[in-house]
Amino acid sequence: MTGTPTSYASAGVSIEEGDRAVELMKEWVEKARRPEVVGGIGGFAGLFDATALKAYDRPLLATSADGVGTKVQIAQRMDKHDTIGFDLVGMLVDDLVVCGAEPLFMTDYIATGKVVPERIADIVKGIAQACAESGTALLGGETAEHPGLLGVDEYDIAGSTTGVVEADALLGAELVRPGDVVIAMASSGLHSNGYSLVRHVFFTQAGWELDRHVPELGTTLGEELLTPTRLYTLPCLALAKAVEVHAMSHITGGGLAANLARVVPPTVSVRVDRSSWTPQPVFGLVGSLGGVSQADLDLALNMGVGMVALVAPDAADGALRLLAEHGIDAWIAGDVAEAGVHGEGGTVTLTGSQG
Repeated sequence: MTGTPTSYASAGVSIEEGDRAVELMKEWVEKARRPEVVGGIGGFAGLFDATALKAYDRPLLATSADGVGTKVQIAQRMDKHDTIGFDLVGMLVDDLVVCGAEPLFMTDYIATGKVVPERIADIVKGIAQACAESGTALLGGETAEHPGLLGVDEYDIAGSTTGVVEADALLGAELVRPGDVVIAMASSGLHSNGYSLVRHVFFTQAGWELDRHVPELGTTLGEELLTPTRLYTLPCLALAKAVEVHAMSHITGGGLAANLARVVPPTVSVRVDRSSWTPQPVFGLVGSLGGVSQADLDLALNMGVGMVALVAPDAADGALRLLAEHGIDAWIAGDVAEAGVHGEGGTVTLTGSQG
C-alpha cells in the first residue's frame, strides 16, 4: 500500500454529517405523525399500527411512488429547498385520493452528491408540512450520499405512500356513466410536471434568469417556478363522502385529456370546454416565448387544472359548494355522454379556446 490512507470520508461520504442531518430533521418529522405511528425515526423500518383497518369490512390498500422530476434543478439553482418536498407529497397522496383512498403514511428517499444537513432538513421540512396538511404520517426514509455520481449541490428526491379505501367506496371508471358532470379544480400553477419543456423555453430559448421580475407573473421567474403543488387530498376525501362522486383524476404528466381518459370507460366519451377557465399567466408565457403549440401545451402541462372529479348530475352544485368551503376554486368544465357523442368511447375531447 502506498500514498495517503483511504477512508470513507476521503471518498466523499460523511457519516457524521448524515447523523447531523437526521438530528435536524427530527423536529419536522415529529410534526408529520399520526396516532398509529409506532416509535420514531432512526430504526431500520417504520412501524404503523394497522389495528384501525379492523373497522373496515374489506379494506383495500393503495400505493403510489413518484418524484418531482427536473423541478429539483430550480430549487438547487435558487438554493431554496423548503418547498420541493411539498411537491413530492402532492404527487404521491393525490394519486391515492383519486380512487377514494385515505393516505396513511409515506417514506422518502433523498440522493445527493454531498450531505449538507441544513439542506436535507429543509427538504424534509417541506415533506413534513405537506404530510401534516394531507393527514399523512412521514414514517421514515433514506438519505444517500453519492459522490462522483451527483455534484456536491445536486440531489434528487422520490417517495412512496400507502393508503386505504373501503372496497365498496372505491372510485373508478366502472362507475362513470352518461350525464355525469366534469368538475375541474384549479392548480396552483405548473405543479411538478413539464419542467423539461419549461426550463428549455425560459432558460435555453428566452435566456431568462431566475431572479428576473416578470410583470405578467407579479413575481420573479424563480418564485413562480417554485410555487408548491396544491394538495387536494382532504377536500377530495370530504367530497367523496358528501356527494356522489364516480371518479377522479390527478392531472400530472400527460396533461388533462390523457389523465382524465385513464378513468373513462369505453362506454362513454367526455367533453372538456377550455373556455370555462383561464389558465394562470405562466402557461401563456411558455406558449408565446417558446412558440409551443396548444397541442404540446395540453400534453406537457396541467394548463391550470390540477384535479378533476366526475360526479352525478344532481351532485354538481353540492360539489362546487363543498370545494369552495375547503378553499378550492372549482367549476363545471364539461360533461360525459355516450360513446360517439363527444368522440370515440373512452376518450376525452378538449373543445373551445382559453382566455
